[in-house]
Amino acid sequence: MDLSSAVDELYAGAPEDFVETRKRLAAEAKKGGDAGLAKRIAGLRRPTVSAWATNQLARSAPDEVGRLLDLGDELRAAWTSGGRIGELDQRRGELVSRLLRRAQALADEAGRPLREPAVREVEDTLHAATMDPDVADEVRAGRLAQPRGYVGFAPAGGFPEPAEHAPAPVVGAPEPEGPAERERERQKKHERAEPDKRERAEQHERAPDVRERDKREREKQERAERQKREREENRRREEDERRRRVAERIAAAEREARDADRALAEWQAEAREADEARTAAGDEVDRLRDELAAALHRQEIAGKRLTMAERERDKAARRATKAHQNARTLRENP
Repeated sequence: MDLSSAVDELYAGAPEDFVETRKRLAAEAKKGGDAGLAKRIAGLRRPTVSAWATNQLARSAPDEVGRLLDLGDELRAAWTSGGRIGELDQRRGELVSRLLRRAQALADEAGRPLREPAVREVEDTLHAATMDPDVADEVRAGRLAQPRGYVGFAPAGGFPEPAEHAPAPVVGAPEPEGPAERERERQKKHERAEPDKRERAEQHERAPDVRERDKREREKQERAERQKREREENRRREEDERRRRVAERIAAAEREARDADRALAEWQAEAREADEARTAAGDEVDRLRDELAAALHRQEIAGKRLTMAERERDKAARRATKAHQNARTLRENP
């Protein structure tokens, strides 16, 4: 799946299915490993009713729409060269009217009849496509999200390599000592201890006080070794207790992490739903804003017509008053 095919699927469908389809396509892109594509799909806007109708028209009647857009090319060329545009403008009006009726029929067939504001927006978009080549391209592609309009009298002018994993270094564990090595080590210890044995024997032979001193020394050494063993045993118990407490903290942290993951998943789902609701609300605001702008424009035009009508009415009233006066004068003075 690429962006173009995703856009085609989105803008070819019904407006009420847009959000769900966009969510599914973004999820498919993300699952396929293309987070950038997923983000771009998620950013596509739902079309307004009139934009949807124009898209359906471009897809259902491409030849007729193509003729209108080709006529737009001729109109812009004639305008640039100073040629006569009256006949071209008349043909444009006829094509737009025919396409407008086709768009209304398509909307009726789809069970979404167009209201008057949407009809005017489709008409404005078709007119704009003949004046602006950029709008023409959008209409031809059938991917409009908003209606288009054109303000002005003249047409628009021309327009990670995957990281190579280095082989894991071969960490050589120290080889266990062989029998020969252990025998040499025992021999060294024996050789180191032999002089001490001879010296103690000589001391015992030399004097009782020396033997007593040696006894006291041995007792002292034994006490020291006993105390050392006790300290080591205490250290082992403390280390075991420390490891037990660490294991308990790790287990508690893992439980907390699992709880946090569940909460995160729930809030992510809530955030997605809120984002979709915000997007839908934004689309609705855009649609209402466009309808308001169109209504204000119509109000402005109606106001101008009212002003002109009142002015002409006053003139007619004055002429009528004058005519009645003349008639009365003639009757009184034949």
